[in-house]
Amino acid sequence: MADAAPADVKKLSFERAMEELETIVKRLEDGKVPLEESVAIYERGEALKRRCEDLLRQAEARVDKITTDAQGQPVGTEPLDVQ
Repeated sequence: MADAAPADVKKLSFERAMEELETIVKRLEDGKVPLEESVAIYERGEALKRRCEDLLRQAEARVDKITTDAQGQPVGTEPLDVQ
């Protein structure tokens, strides 16, 4: 991560954002990162967490619940009751 400029968080896929977030968490837990760098990577971690949450909300909004008739046959879809 220190070698190249970090990617724009808003352009990252869910998987890539999670991967980077996990790396940040490991580095912070290791405790060997200087304070100033710890603050910077923590802030990036917060941005990555928000990106993952946003992408999950978007995915949930697209999920439909399949409705069935009395015989159990699919007859259509309705919006997933997200709460």
